[in-house]
Amino acid sequence: MNRMRRAASLGAGGWLAASAILPRWSLATPSEPPPSVFNVAGMPYAAFDRLASQRIEVAGGVIRLAYVPGAASGLPRESIAEWIRHCASAVSTYYGRFPTPQTRLLIFSTGPSARAVRSGTTFAYGGAAIKLVLAESATPALLERDWVLVHEMTHLAFPSVPSRHHWIEEGMATYVEPLARAQAGRLEVEEVWRGMLKGMPNGLPEAGDRGLDRTPTWGRIYWGGALFALLAEVGIRERTGNRKGLQQALRAILERGNMEHDSELEPLLRIGDAAVGVPVLARLYASMKDRPHPVDLDALWQRLGVRLDGDAVSFDDAAPLAAVRRAMTAPPGA
Repeated sequence: MNRMRRAASLGAGGWLAASAILPRWSLATPSEPPPSVFNVAGMPYAAFDRLASQRIEVAGGVIRLAYVPGAASGLPRESIAEWIRHCASAVSTYYGRFPTPQTRLLIFSTGPSARAVRSGTTFAYGGAAIKLVLAESATPALLERDWVLVHEMTHLAFPSVPSRHHWIEEGMATYVEPLARAQAGRLEVEEVWRGMLKGMPNGLPEAGDRGLDRTPTWGRIYWGGALFALLAEVGIRERTGNRKGLQQALRAILERGNMEHDSELEPLLRIGDAAVGVPVLARLYASMKDRPHPVDLDALWQRLGVRLDGDAVSFDDAAPLAAVRRAMTAPPGA
């Protein structure tokens, strides 16, 4: 499998294709390739052979940080390194450790933008590596509020699966990223639920849907996968009396292997189910893989005790699953 498929790149109209990662070269024709030192086919590995890198210690691993010449010139390098540590800490909080012992991180820059991070792509075919494009207008404060790097780092924690299951790779990263930041104290709980309440409807099946494995649309890949994760979370917590959740299943899957390892999906789901002691993941996959599986989101939000009025989030702590909702964003062991 070409693991470069594992990409998460935010654009003005949604998620961009991986080719948009190199905006300065986006107008190049096949006869005008990028400079060989930054050969796209070998990115980001070829660049690391020639660029000086900074070693950043994280919980359970090391990140080697390098910059394309001229990238992020308006930002203090230590501010960028500190932001990277914070992102890595959020991922380590959720998974118990950073997913990969050695990770390359290559920084590019692009023009001004309202977003600090324009796009990111995670690789594993030559070892764990992330390409990140920062806006020239990025500031340390904007970086600290951005979510893209945590999303990319979360990809590292799930083994690479066949392309028909790309929804679980992107869906898990979409789902875990805000929870990891909240558990690490770097995102308000209201923001977690605002994102879910607004985003999850994008993952619902539409006319002609053939299930998650056979409907490779933007909504089903990112938010359909996230909806699978949310349903699994709630199912596991209901059946275990809120003692365990999807987090424990994903930690067990990480112990099987990170993104640098290939796997079929079904064995990973069995590992997760064994870790939590209930067969939720495998059964949910069987019901969603090749048919629509409609979900009543309004009823689910009511049971969890969360509501969106305009842009305001309110909580009902008397709701049947209010304790499940609180446990999802609580620090491990709290």
